[in-house]
Amino acid sequence: MDTKELLKKVRKIEIKTRRLSDHIFGGEYHSTFKGRGMTFSEVRQYQFGDDVRNIDWNVTARYSEPYVKVFEEERELTMMLMVDVSGSELFGTAEQFKNEVITEIAATLAFSATQNNDKIGLILFSDNIELYIPPKKGRSHVLRIIRELIEFKPESKKTNFAEALKFLQNVMKKKAIVFVLSDFIADDYHQTMKIVSGKHDVTGIRIYDKREEDIPNLGMVQMQDEETGELMLVNTSSKTVRRNYAKFYHDKVNYYKESFNKSGAGSIDCRVDESYVKKLLGYFKQRG
Repeated sequence: MDTKELLKKVRKIEIKTRRLSDHIFGGEYHSTFKGRGMTFSEVRQYQFGDDVRNIDWNVTARYSEPYVKVFEEERELTMMLMVDVSGSELFGTAEQFKNEVITEIAATLAFSATQNNDKIGLILFSDNIELYIPPKKGRSHVLRIIRELIEFKPESKKTNFAEALKFLQNVMKKKAIVFVLSDFIADDYHQTMKIVSGKHDVTGIRIYDKREEDIPNLGMVQMQDEETGELMLVNTSSKTVRRNYAKFYHDKVNYYKESFNKSGAGSIDCRVDESYVKKLLGYFKQRG
């Protein structure tokens, strides 16, 4: 894609997602994800009802009348967006591919964090760490993240979620708000997830297409595995084939839900033809 087309796409996503974050998610994000604590702001004269424990005795002695310390919430946080860029994200039978919905959700979350003066970082992963953008503030930084989400071409199409979590743990020494955007067609990450969520505030956002849940009866169909590139003829009229596929898919979904729930992390399921706005709002309100 040429530069002009890329900038046009970035601008289109910015307009849509920034409007959402300005008018809908700003307050919800703020109330859901609290700051690290209270930090000293200023002193003022004591007023009836003030907590006497907040009296600043040095200032009080200096002016011979009571003054209290005023504290405010220490808001600055760091949001890390972990985005699965493996081959299975390039799928969609409705209006959008999964990776397009992921880009919009990531942009909406990033602009919401920007409103609160938080830093935003990005990890793109397959079975390797494809790209790491360290956390930073500002609109131009968010636009860079959106550009990467639109045009980045991963070297691998496979998935290793556990390795991505280990990388996060290594680069983020302080607690962060972490959103993982993926279809979670993976396993063997339960233990790593438990360790990471013990330190960070983690939420998984599972993006999926309704056609992934079950194979329709279409007779003999040539299919390609998006992660391995393997072509195969599949007899979709076979009940056994359809049943085995459904079991495989739902086993992966159940593994995701169990791993996140048992580790204390949050989770959201969002189908590509559903409103991610409602899903995110519902999650924020539930947590807030």
